[in-house]
Amino acid sequence: MKKTLKDLTAEEKLRLICGKDCWHTCDFEGKLPYVRVTDASMGIRMPVNPESWDGVKPSVSYPSLQMLAHTWDLDTVKTYAECVADDCLDYGADILLGPGVTIKRSPLCGRNFEYFSEDPYLAGTLAKQYISALQSEGAGACVKHFCCNNLEYNRLQQSSEVDDRTLREIYYKPFEIACEAKPVSLMSSYNRINGVFGSEYKKGYDILRNEYGFDGLIMSDWDAVRDRTKAAQAGCDLEMPYHPEHFDALVDDFKAGKITEEEIDICAQRVLDLVYRCKEMQEGKKRKRTQEERIAFTQKAEEEGIVLLKNNGVLPLKKGQSISMCGWFARPCAYDRKKPELISGGGSGWVERITPMFDMLEIMQRVHGGKLSFEPAFSDDGVDSSFMIPGNAVDNAAESDVNIVFAGTGAHLESEGGDRQRMTLCDAPVRTILDTAAVNKNTVVVLFAGAPIDMSEWINEVAAVVYVGFPGERGGEAIANVLTGKVNPSGKLTETFPLRYEDAPASKGYLDSKVTRYEEGLDVGYRYYDTYDVPVQFPFGFGLSYSEFEYKNLSLKAAGETLEVNFEIENASGIDGKEVSEVYVRAMSSYIYRPYKELKGFVKTLVKAGKTEKVQVVLGKRAFEYWSVSENCWNIEDGIYEIIVGASVADEKLSAKIKIKDGEISVL
Repeated sequence: MKKTLKDLTAEEKLRLICGKDCWHTCDFEGKLPYVRVTDASMGIRMPVNPESWDGVKPSVSYPSLQMLAHTWDLDTVKTYAECVADDCLDYGADILLGPGVTIKRSPLCGRNFEYFSEDPYLAGTLAKQYISALQSEGAGACVKHFCCNNLEYNRLQQSSEVDDRTLREIYYKPFEIACEAKPVSLMSSYNRINGVFGSEYKKGYDILRNEYGFDGLIMSDWDAVRDRTKAAQAGCDLEMPYHPEHFDALVDDFKAGKITEEEIDICAQRVLDLVYRCKEMQEGKKRKRTQEERIAFTQKAEEEGIVLLKNNGVLPLKKGQSISMCGWFARPCAYDRKKPELISGGGSGWVERITPMFDMLEIMQRVHGGKLSFEPAFSDDGVDSSFMIPGNAVDNAAESDVNIVFAGTGAHLESEGGDRQRMTLCDAPVRTILDTAAVNKNTVVVLFAGAPIDMSEWINEVAAVVYVGFPGERGGEAIANVLTGKVNPSGKLTETFPLRYEDAPASKGYLDSKVTRYEEGLDVGYRYYDTYDVPVQFPFGFGLSYSEFEYKNLSLKAAGETLEVNFEIENASGIDGKEVSEVYVRAMSSYIYRPYKELKGFVKTLVKAGKTEKVQVVLGKRAFEYWSVSENCWNIEDGIYEIIVGASVADEKLSAKIKIKDGEISVL
């Protein structure tokens, strides 16, 4: 029988909203069911000791959410979340602390590998699919971090100063879309928002509940609560983890009348609701996939998310070619057994993988055959540097048909709690790329990173760049299949790669030890580069294929407040391929500031060699709205709008115009 608030004493209700330990809600020795939470990002992190921080059990390691986002594929996102839900059932976890929908404002943010995109529509849409699939299989979601935790620098104190319109259109927007999937919980951020701690951000919490329809529980990030009374009164229902001094202070405040029983009841009721909702979601659920099937799926997800950034024709590799490989990242298992986690993001997102770290030499021998050589060339020391040990790397490259350099970052550079100091690779891998490319024009760089890399020093010297991200299990097999052409790459970037960090709009705003001013406003990511015509290394939405696609026959059909965007994609090559097409909206006659164009729809389509596929994207009225600060609501301006279909934000393929008058759409 379900317990109600009437079954709890006042002190029990106070204790209930303060958590039991690091990972559980209070059960009062069996009086109530409890909820167990687990960290997330590349899988689940179930602690060896559920009452402490130390040690995690091995579990399936999935590609990072950043790599998942590069798939632009809702079916892949759905299966990914279903697999993670199975892991939760295996390990007894009720709630997954994810997904993260934080906007990628700065390319240096240490946790960018955990987030979907710089674009709020894309981040929210992917998160909505993730949450729906996860919860349909019995695991609860906890959407994070609300909000504006866009740097790890001094995250426990710093204040993100953001205007209301930017909050609404950029930083709230992914949460607004995610709330359509009815997540059971949501996590506050550490930082302050315009001077108010995330755990006490009543203004934002009220918007979540009263406008976005969020009816779940709001929990703190771990150790994010400073004053339990203020946090509870603001709407933070559950503090995690348990802090005895915070509980004692809350009891004292309750006795002194600083917080009422009615205010406590609101939070306690939501904890009870969460517990029973999670148990109901799990009832009768069975695993959809075995652990072996989940591991096999990781490879498919990685193959969908690998992004081909440059290719002069050297890829795919041809049978019989001799290949030299170099770089520590090619054989992390063989050359750095103590630190296999480095090809990953760090912090709470890191997972203790089940299968051994990949060995590209062994995999390529099996997949490609032919003459192969390998030289470590450089060794990672676990800090922001590498040691150069070139060995025979240059000689091997000189006598081979193709040279492949495996380089990147890892958990020592991209991690919770700190930001990257620079956007470039360490000096040793850069020297390796340049030295080997100087003797082999067919040099390919395979890049592991969770965020943009400044390639300006070497991009013009190499023949191809394959951007992997942070893969999980079977990552080596996925890379080999893309290199050899067994898989046609179809991933596209979900964030802009600027030429250098100084070009990023976030680099120009005021920043000190306490305050970050979001001076760029709406001009985050591609909205800035596109509007101000700033050259970039690789634009948002960019990714190459071994196929060649042609866009044609755009037609628009208005139906009340919706717009059907129809067009065709022809595969003009002899290779089957998948193409991500992106639909942008440009307000052409606006009396308020709008970025040049904004993403409002996308679809990934398989197009067989020589065939043509019809594609449709439907835009609702939200695609044309802006947040009116003066009227404190969403508005649609009358005027002319351009509908743009592109292969990336910079590669506009088709366009047509519409007119909106009194909310009605007509095609011009």
